[in-house]
Amino acid sequence: MSWSWKIATVRGIGVYLHATFWLVVAWILFVYLATGQGLFAALQGVAVVLLLFLCVVLHEFGHALAAQRYGIQTRDITLYPIGGVARLERIPRNPSQELVIALAGPAVNVLIAGGLALILLATKAFDGTEQLVSGEGNVLRKLFWMNLLIVGFNMLPAFPMDGGRVLRALMAQRMEYGRATQLASTVGQGMAFLMGLYGLFGPSPQPMLLFIAFFVYVGAGQEAAMVETELAFRGIPVREAMVHRFRTLAVTDSLAIATQQLLAGSQLDFPVTEGERLVGVLTRTRLIEGLSQQGLAATVGEAMLPSPPSTSPEQSLEETFQQMREAETSIMPVLDNGRLVGMLTLENIGEFLMVRNALQGTRRGRTLPVAARLAATQPAGEIVDAAAPGGYHAPRRRGLG
Repeated sequence: MSWSWKIATVRGIGVYLHATFWLVVAWILFVYLATGQGLFAALQGVAVVLLLFLCVVLHEFGHALAAQRYGIQTRDITLYPIGGVARLERIPRNPSQELVIALAGPAVNVLIAGGLALILLATKAFDGTEQLVSGEGNVLRKLFWMNLLIVGFNMLPAFPMDGGRVLRALMAQRMEYGRATQLASTVGQGMAFLMGLYGLFGPSPQPMLLFIAFFVYVGAGQEAAMVETELAFRGIPVREAMVHRFRTLAVTDSLAIATQQLLAGSQLDFPVTEGERLVGVLTRTRLIEGLSQQGLAATVGEAMLPSPPSTSPEQSLEETFQQMREAETSIMPVLDNGRLVGMLTLENIGEFLMVRNALQGTRRGRTLPVAARLAATQPAGEIVDAAAPGGYHAPRRRGLG
């Protein structure tokens, strides 16, 4: 993953640390030292932040393990300055399953807080009046309050955070899924607007809250566009949207020939064949990488992506679009009894929807192509969680998640 380093693998799930995470550590050190609290206090502050992010990782594994119950795998978990992000293969369309997955993360923090409370009570170190942001007090007490804050913040109905997904799951049990998504997205964007107002005009400026508000607003809109696009595919077979006229490359062709084909027309990705058999695809990205690393004389077979996922003309466009998102690919060859008969790309999917909806006389035809391309390039499913706003936060949630 770009700008990320793997720090662990647990149950087959890679845990990554994004480069921007260290901004949090640098900020904590700066604040403590700038206020004259000394190096030892600064290191203690950093230790608390690292322990807090450990709680965020456990939160994300709550989502991941709950998803595994329904056969949904988690690609990875990444820690950012504002929280954690668990990339699921997909978000289940079954409302009860989504409800369980969404609640599993906060439930972990409740268990952590409960365990810390028992320890604090047993050691008589519990003081319910201690302020979370104070520089004094027991580390366990701080973690107790921070875990409760994570739960409270992430359960706000700000889609696509946990609370927003819970809201959608509950509404989807009583109404159509697309309508529930749209309503949850609207609520989420409203919450983002309120967060932004508080960040600007609250008791003290909250730049981080403004960033989180923007993140929530954009995320809610993207989720709504993605679901709307997927629902538009229902009942449509691949053969109605696939490209019939396209160029192929032979596995023995040079990258010089591939470059000529790329520059000669609008086609960006090419199926690669060996005789009549499909053996790979050469995307524009792979072509550029091959040119930079091996030069024009290298063969297409050396640069191509071998054994690409494929679909059939009669498979539903909805299922194929989901496969493209899971494979993070912009091209899907279409095979009929092993013979290459077409090609599906993000561009022609968008154009197909534009034409289809224009013929229906709807305004959606002008927006769905953009939504389709956007949704297809997003991770297959993200459980977004934030850390607690005000001291520090991680990219996944809005505060500590």
